[in-house]
Amino acid sequence: MLQTRIPCVLMRGGTSKGAFFLADSLPADAELRDKVLLAVMGSPDPRQIDGVGGADPLTSKVAIIRPSAREDADVDYLFAQVNVDKAVVDYGQNCGNILAAVGPFAIEQRLVEARDGVTPVRIFMENTGQIAIAHIPTPQGQVEYEGSLRIDGVPGTAAEIMIEFADIAGSSCGSLLPTGQVIDKFDGIEVTCIDNGMPVVLLRAADLGRTGYETRQQLDDDTELKAKLESIRLQAGPKMNLGDVAQRTVPKMTLVAEARDGGSLSSRTFIPHRCHASIGVLGAVSVASACLLPGSVTEGLANTPEGTRPRISVEHPTGEFSVELHINPAASGAERLTGCGLLRTARLLFEGRVAIPGSLWDGKNAGGSHGNA
Repeated sequence: MLQTRIPCVLMRGGTSKGAFFLADSLPADAELRDKVLLAVMGSPDPRQIDGVGGADPLTSKVAIIRPSAREDADVDYLFAQVNVDKAVVDYGQNCGNILAAVGPFAIEQRLVEARDGVTPVRIFMENTGQIAIAHIPTPQGQVEYEGSLRIDGVPGTAAEIMIEFADIAGSSCGSLLPTGQVIDKFDGIEVTCIDNGMPVVLLRAADLGRTGYETRQQLDDDTELKAKLESIRLQAGPKMNLGDVAQRTVPKMTLVAEARDGGSLSSRTFIPHRCHASIGVLGAVSVASACLLPGSVTEGLANTPEGTRPRISVEHPTGEFSVELHINPAASGAERLTGCGLLRTARLLFEGRVAIPGSLWDGKNAGGSHGNA
């Protein structure tokens, strides 16, 4: 049987890489769509040798884009995390790194008309129901990818993309502090459960007998630590209104320690069973937000600047990630956080058609259903 060829664009967004599709290019049936995405990436297989995935969670991602029917958005963006070695596609989270490439993709695909200068693209994030506005450099009406912004985890420099968020607190869990308190305890370990764009469980590395400065490989090889983290994660999931998270990639587990390189806080994040080479965009927002909450596990560890727009530098294994938080000084507690801004970069890597077995899908009945329904 002939292969089915599907229009696809491969893009780097921030420190991640993913396959981008127009929703109308994928099956309308959600279950069949997931089988197609698994085939595209080559999952399940640790090497993803029979697909375009890069054998790492950071390179096994998918963005599904459609023109938005909403008055407050230009495009709808559905993020899919394709598991590397399991036949699982997870829609329970956003990806802020892949989000950085959604604006350029929308302009390249003529879903948004480019301006001469900077083009704002209003993006509705289907996974969590929030809006982000990406400001894309478009001199002479063309997406500019080359520039001078350097972000840790990506070689070289690229054009600056500013992404603004408002009201992302509780995007997956319903509230900034989904358990209703700033400190919880699981297996005798104090944690802070927070969701400001990404569900995260923060733990002091010292409480687990670790420094928080271990390399990614050291942590990946630390089976004792990973077993402890998974036990806590499975308990925290239901408390965070996420239900049974045994087969999900959220919440992320983040070890924190004092910064060592001039930042605000040092971090090591698991996604959820492998140590992240850096830190996810929205994960960084949640970690940075915890730094401003009195009584969280970051208290006494984090170095936080003053002002209504403090920039929190979250150190990670390959550098740092800065988050600009927007503060309402008249409010207290979780109400102080009103929004945030991030600087990312993106690049178009490849455009063409990706092939999957025709026996899996013949290309008919396309349409790309909303969400994972």
